[in-house]
Parts: sequence; structure tokens; C-alpha cells
Amino acid sequence: MKREKILLIIPAYNEEENILKTCKQIIEHNKKNKIKYDYVVINDGSKDNTEMILKSNNLNYISLINNLGIGGAVQTGYKYAYKKDYDIAIQFDGDGQHDVSYVEKLIDPIINDKANMTIGSRFIDKNSSEFKSSAMRRVGINLISFAIKLKTKFKVFDTTSGFRAVDKNIIKLFSEDYPTEYPEPISTVNVLNKNYKVLEIPVGMNEREGGKSSINSWKTVYYMINVILSILLSKKGNK
Repeated sequence: MKREKILLIIPAYNEEENILKTCKQIIEHNKKNKIKYDYVVINDGSKDNTEMILKSNNLNYISLINNLGIGGAVQTGYKYAYKKDYDIAIQFDGDGQHDVSYVEKLIDPIINDKANMTIGSRFIDKNSSEFKSSAMRRVGINLISFAIKLKTKFKVFDTTSGFRAVDKNIIKLFSEDYPTEYPEPISTVNVLNKNYKVLEIPVGMNEREGGKSSINSWKTVYYMINVILSILLSKKGNK
């Protein structure tokens, strides 16, 4: 039986408080479970000590000269995954929100040819995750979910989840074309518009352990309005 090559893509911007712990959790998980999840940290032009921590601890990383934002950083990871011929790539936050123990659940439908892409969701199982994000962001997520259903006929509950796994087809797609604005919901819509199969998988998530999120209330409102317009204006395509 073929052993899939699996890569965790970890975008990181100013994550000096979290990135070492995040990488160590992956390494320890591999040792404990006798598995091999490779990882690459995409240091997105951090201005703090993120790169120094990555370098001094001999962690696998790519440093971008300029800050490209989450979309550009993640696409860099997909380009790496495509070049290195990985079978499955998983987006994995560097801030401590994602739990590596759920990766097996995310990749199982892909390994068994039941999905091209899976999304780790806090909302399809009410008991799966204590952390549900702020009330205002949940309102935005519900509205984006409605827009995606209206456009694609497919219900996505956790529309902004950055904990996602994709197969080789989507690795290639994302390495060539990945949205720089509103990357999670728009890339999901792009995959659905090309008739790939998407599944949501219940996972637990944690609150950010350190550092500061770039999201605030006015950004959430701006994000919500613009992402809904982008979804409704998206076009169907072929695989």
C-alpha cells in the first residue's frame, strides 16, 4: 500500500510567541504516533523574532522578503508542496489554534477518494470545539455560508476555517491560482465551482495562545461585505 507524502503548510507572521511550540507539537506527534507529517513554515516577512527562532531551532521554513498576506504565504506553501510532489497538503495555523491530532480525520476522506478537499469545522458538531470565535465573526460566517450555498448549492458551515486538507489536484490548482483576498471562502468557492468534492470534518480548535490577531470589528464588517460580493460574482469553471 502506498504511503502518502503529507505536508503541513504553516503561514506565520510575527508569531515569535507561538511558532516554536506549534512546530514542536507536530514533531512530538510524529514521534508518539510513529507517523511522518512533514511541515514547512512560511515566514511572511515577520518583523519580530520569528525567523531567528525558526533558524536557531533548525526548523524547516521559507522566508518571504516582503509580507504577502495570508493568501500569498499559503500559495507559497502550495508551490512548495507541488514542487516536492506531495500527495496531500494541510493548511495549519502557526498561532496554536489548530490541533495536529485532528489531521488524521482531515486526510482520511482524501486518502479513501471520498473528497478532494476537507475543511476542519467548529460548527457541524456542536460538541467538537469549545472555541467558536466571537459573536460578530460568527454572524459574518453565517452570512458567508448563505452566500456560498446560494452560489454553489453546497452548505459550508465554517467558511473561514484555515484548517484544511487538499489532494494533489487541488495542490496543483492552488499553486497556480490562489486568492490573495478572502482566501479561505473564495478558494473554497473556486474548488466547488470546478466540481471537486468538498467535505467538512468536525474538529476542535483553540483560542490564539499568544500574539495579536489582525482581525478587529471594522475589518470583520468590511471583510464580510466584500467576500459576499466576491462569492456572488465568482464563475463556474472546469477541472
